Amino acid sequence: MIMKSLPSKALIIKINLVFLACFLIAYAAILLKPSTSVYHEYAASLVRCSLRECHHKGGGGKKMIAVLEERAMENEAKAEKMMMKREKPSFLNKMGRGMKIGMVNMEGEDVTEWKVHGQIMKVKFEKVSDLFEWKDLFPEWIDEEEEMDGKECPEIPMPDYNSYRNYMDMIVVKLPCKYPQEGWGRDVFRLQVNLVAANLAVKRGKRDLKNGKMKLIFLSKCRPMVDMFRCEELKEKEGDWWYYKPDMDKLAQKIALPIGSCNLALPLWGKEINEVNDISNIESSTKIARREAYATVLHSSETYVCGAITLAQSLLRTGTNRDLILLLDNSISEPKRDALIKAGWKLRFIKRIRNPRAEKNTYNEYNYSKFRLWQLTDYEKIIFIDADIIVLRNIDLLFHFPQMTATGNDGSIFNSGIMVIEPSNCTFKMFMQRTKEIISYNGGDQGFLNEVFVWWHRLPRRVNFLKNFWSNNSNEISVKNQLFGSDPPKVYAIHYLGLKPWVCYRDYDCNWDIGDQRVYASDVAHKTWWKLHDSMDETLQKFCGLTKQRKIELEWDRKLAGKMGFKDEHWRINVADPRRFT
Repeated sequence: MIMKSLPSKALIIKINLVFLACFLIAYAAILLKPSTSVYHEYAASLVRCSLRECHHKGGGGKKMIAVLEERAMENEAKAEKMMMKREKPSFLNKMGRGMKIGMVNMEGEDVTEWKVHGQIMKVKFEKVSDLFEWKDLFPEWIDEEEEMDGKECPEIPMPDYNSYRNYMDMIVVKLPCKYPQEGWGRDVFRLQVNLVAANLAVKRGKRDLKNGKMKLIFLSKCRPMVDMFRCEELKEKEGDWWYYKPDMDKLAQKIALPIGSCNLALPLWGKEINEVNDISNIESSTKIARREAYATVLHSSETYVCGAITLAQSLLRTGTNRDLILLLDNSISEPKRDALIKAGWKLRFIKRIRNPRAEKNTYNEYNYSKFRLWQLTDYEKIIFIDADIIVLRNIDLLFHFPQMTATGNDGSIFNSGIMVIEPSNCTFKMFMQRTKEIISYNGGDQGFLNEVFVWWHRLPRRVNFLKNFWSNNSNEISVKNQLFGSDPPKVYAIHYLGLKPWVCYRDYDCNWDIGDQRVYASDVAHKTWWKLHDSMDETLQKFCGLTKQRKIELEWDRKLAGKMGFKDEHWRINVADPRRFT
């Protein structure tokens, strides 16, 4: 066997000494040359001692600290050079100096030039998770009746406002903007930054009545959210800079509401359905409006005249003392105008607004006429109600809510059948500027408004109870019909989707006779509408008659329903409606 020779002990010792010597030389080089790139990149973060706390003796320790401080300043200067340097807006020069300026989401922006105007305070907050989706805040369905364990709104991280002892004269905010990406308006981070700005203004903003309102300056290609920062509060715009003076009371009311529609803005009942919740908290935070009104719109045809008459009568029966305003065009004849006035409406004539994306002679062609509501500037608050709705309980308390407050519809959108709005010529002009830009999901005004007011406040569905049965199961039918027919009413309003009661026979809901309309059929809701109709003056009832054409259409639909063999057999009912024979 051949044996390998082993190295001598002397050789091993020599090798170890060489390695040790190299290590000592390298270590000494680091100590003698603190300017090595790795060292002074991390020195400030690794060495955290002051003169009192350090254990260095003599002048060496002081020199080391001076070197570290110098290097830290150099690193800070380098970071500032890498920041985006923008020209300040010229309107800033009119705002004076000596201000306390809060900076929100301004990382990466060179703000050194702002220091001539006052003390800079960087507002820190944790960015919302990228996994946080809009539907988490605005779900399609929530447990409004509290039949199950309630689901709370997920939290959006906010700054520690109490850590900022000084009140701020101005807040400067960089807003994220993903436009023109699809769905850019429903960006949770964008909402978070808007909410941070709004909360900071309300909680740490200085309210100096002598020297003017709180100043908010935004940097963004996108307009700040009109849901929070109202159109008329915009004072100047220069490039991507937006200068606002918000109404602090109105802003405070908005941020006091839930952050999304995942919670109701305010439940309208207590444990018992007829027990109305205490709303003194929201009443006390609401400014007394100059004037308030209910409003609806009629245009292009007289089809909804009967509905508008019935709506007015239903509102007056709830005991409201607010004005009832009806916007209408010249398609409404003189006799029917007189009937509308007798029903309770004050008439305002308008010029129709065409939907530029609608095809000619379609239902949606002029539905942007609803935007005229925002021109009712002699009123501070308007509750809009569609003319196919009847109100069964007083809803005056909705005037305490801000724009945009409504009930839920599909997905993350609200239903525009009943909504609280704040008239503004500025907002109206903004609508008109965006009619070609905004694509409405349903081709109508509801889709348009949902793209403008993405941050809205949810009312219980009983405020605007939609007459539909999407699942068509026996439990849903039983529960809804019980609500539709309850006396005293358990819902505040019924929204008659599908074919309207006044274009059907009194005897039954004609939605039963058409296959794709049957999800809207309810004889109980139908009876509730006719009960209100029969309580009206007979001179008003005659405006709810059937035209010759409509009678022919009803008979034809009944024959088709019989051929289809619909099992409910409404088509077999012996119709006794006197309008059929007149």
